[in-house]
Amino acid sequence: MDQPAWKRPNMALIGGRGDAAQQRQMRNLTSIDLNLLVDLEALLQYRNITHAALHVGRSQPAMSRALSRLRGMFNDDLLVRGSGGLVLTPLAEDLAQMLPSVLGTVRQMVNCSFAPRECRWKVTMAIPDHQALVLLPRLLPRLRERAPHLDIVTDSFLVGALRRLERGEIDLAVGQIGAAPPGYLRRRLYEDRFTCLLRHNHPALAQEWTIGTFEALRHVVITSECNDRFGQIYDASANIAILLDCNPMVVSNVLTAAIVIAATDLVLILPNRVAIRIAAMLPLAVVDPPVELTPYEATLIWHERCHRDPQYRWLRREIAAAARAAQSDGEATK
Repeated sequence: MDQPAWKRPNMALIGGRGDAAQQRQMRNLTSIDLNLLVDLEALLQYRNITHAALHVGRSQPAMSRALSRLRGMFNDDLLVRGSGGLVLTPLAEDLAQMLPSVLGTVRQMVNCSFAPRECRWKVTMAIPDHQALVLLPRLLPRLRERAPHLDIVTDSFLVGALRRLERGEIDLAVGQIGAAPPGYLRRRLYEDRFTCLLRHNHPALAQEWTIGTFEALRHVVITSECNDRFGQIYDASANIAILLDCNPMVVSNVLTAAIVIAATDLVLILPNRVAIRIAAMLPLAVVDPPVELTPYEATLIWHERCHRDPQYRWLRREIAAAARAAQSDGEATK
């Protein structure tokens, strides 16, 4: 008994030379109208041309033509007349089992649906330690509630951040950038002012707080070496302190710096929201500098490769909402 063409073994694949006519029958996907699979799904479900046509919004003659094309595509009748209406051929029965998963995958690809509560994914975000102290306490509980299977990995180094965004090594960066270069986008999270952190009984606090007193202090700075040929994402805290003190003490992170100044006469310049949060944990005083400093602006930066992705678009909105909440916290403590 002859087998349908789709069930015949490919002799070229199992060791034989194969048949030239058979190889010509092997279709390339580019020659197939995949839209016909939607018609096939309806035909196999309803086993009635008129009902299938109504289901997909076609006319009855158009569905009849679709069935004719499907028969040619599969080299099989697919549906034949029986005593109670149309019945499926063996091949059609096999296709009825396969189509739901195949079309379900295609629909998911096309619709790009994203459900934060169900999606399992990981995001790497470059963010300085001191900005993490402000943003993450608001962001992480929010994400835990709305996207419980999302893992956030933070990277405190901004070195080469633009290049790493382009390569997909990191997904987002929080820092400062004058203007996003081509291929990158930015969103302002919040603006802050700079303040000083000193130990609560620092001798300078008992004196008149003048520019001279301020400039005479030795500063602590947090490492920030972030230049690269793709532009610059940086943190201005270290740059300001270096301008004021040609020989600052350099440390790797903000908590180390805070512990150092709590035990010494050094001073640390930080964005105000960061300073207030640290002073709530350690015996430190927050003091406005006696000089006017350019405001600090925290910015979210990403590469256009993930600009339209629904997952990252949703996450950027959540980060912006968390930043607004953090900004409100800082204003409430003024």
